[in-house]
Amino acid sequence: MKNYEPTLSQVMNKLKGEGYTTEFNLRTDCLDCDSGKLKLAPEDFQIDKFYRFEGQSDPGDNAILYAVSSEKHNIKGVLVNAYGIYSEPMTNQMLKKLTIAS
Repeated sequence: MKNYEPTLSQVMNKLKGEGYTTEFNLRTDCLDCDSGKLKLAPEDFQIDKFYRFEGQSDPGDNAILYAVSSEKHNIKGVLVNAYGIYSEPMTNQMLKKLTIAS
């Protein structure tokens, strides 16, 4: 019998139940949400948890899900990004913040 890992959407739903309700977008030097109305610099947020998802046969299916919180802005949410060769370009400060968590 095969042991199946939870899917990306299942983990996102679990995190939503834990209060991670905002969806963040990755920018070169920050995370943003609410159509850019709120921007979190690397020093404004922390990575609470992360989950990696690997495609069975296509490296393009590789993704990482971050559970992100900011005490400064009293907000919790999720960030989904590709990893490996498909990841987004970003500043060294953002890369360091996201890489340390992983």
